[in-house]
Amino acid sequence: MTRCCWSTCGTWPAPASWRASARRRVATTGAGISWSLGARDGERLERRDLVEAVRRIAAAVRVPVDADIETGYGTVPGQVADTVRAVVDAGAVGVTIEDGDDDGPGRLRPVGQQCARLAAARRAADDCGVPVLINARVDTYLRTVGDPATRLADTVNRATAYLGAGADSIFPAGAGVDAVVSLVRAVAAPVNVLAEPGGIPVAGWAAHGVARISIGPALAQLAYATVHRAARALLLTGQTGPLNPSLGREELDRLAGPHAAAPTADRPLADGPTVAEHLAGDGVYRSQFWANAVRDGGR
Repeated sequence: MTRCCWSTCGTWPAPASWRASARRRVATTGAGISWSLGARDGERLERRDLVEAVRRIAAAVRVPVDADIETGYGTVPGQVADTVRAVVDAGAVGVTIEDGDDDGPGRLRPVGQQCARLAAARRAADDCGVPVLINARVDTYLRTVGDPATRLADTVNRATAYLGAGADSIFPAGAGVDAVVSLVRAVAAPVNVLAEPGGIPVAGWAAHGVARISIGPALAQLAYATVHRAARALLLTGQTGPLNPSLGREELDRLAGPHAAAPTADRPLADGPTVAEHLAGDGVYRSQFWANAVRDGGR
């Protein structure tokens, strides 16, 4: 049965090789992690810093973690394979790899080149002995590449080739409803969409056959927007009203301090995602605060 999930936590229609416990997952966003570490989006972050962030997130949550590795952090397939091995070693059991190419003439990698990169990622994942999901992002719509009249066909062709190279799912980021519905019918794999603020709700995408919903860096942007507004108000007008916190000091101290109530067999993970798991997956995770919030099952 197809279900919907959030990129930051939710359910996913797991392949037969996956463990049943892996159906609820969190996923990172490259932009959110980069910003949280003081770097611009687009692989400006050092790979070692990305891997370390994935390691911290995987250690903080009690559900499997998918890692957004952008284009793979490499110019050749072997380097993409190295990245996959590194994030799997850090605790990830899934990766998202996009086919955009800011340095290339066509803004997307040629299909054959991207297939070679995905095939290398697949071999590296299989060699790790972990049932790793490879989510292939197709950026034809996000980057408005090619003739609009043939964009859907181009996307289907890329998706089909990527699945043949070893991808498990397809992510047509930026595609509209009609294109997504056509893709769901055309490709024999789960389809992941990028949800927009105020757009179609989760249940609506589920009704269209979508298997997974990503929100990209939206939660990170929301968090930073709050800080930005408060700082501007204080600096430009001297107003302190926007500094009013939504969480009290005692609650924050409780989440940040030593945690006595560690999870046990008698205290299972609460049904549904925690706030900490949402934010950890979206790159806002920065400290022991989130690890404690996850262990506490707080919402």
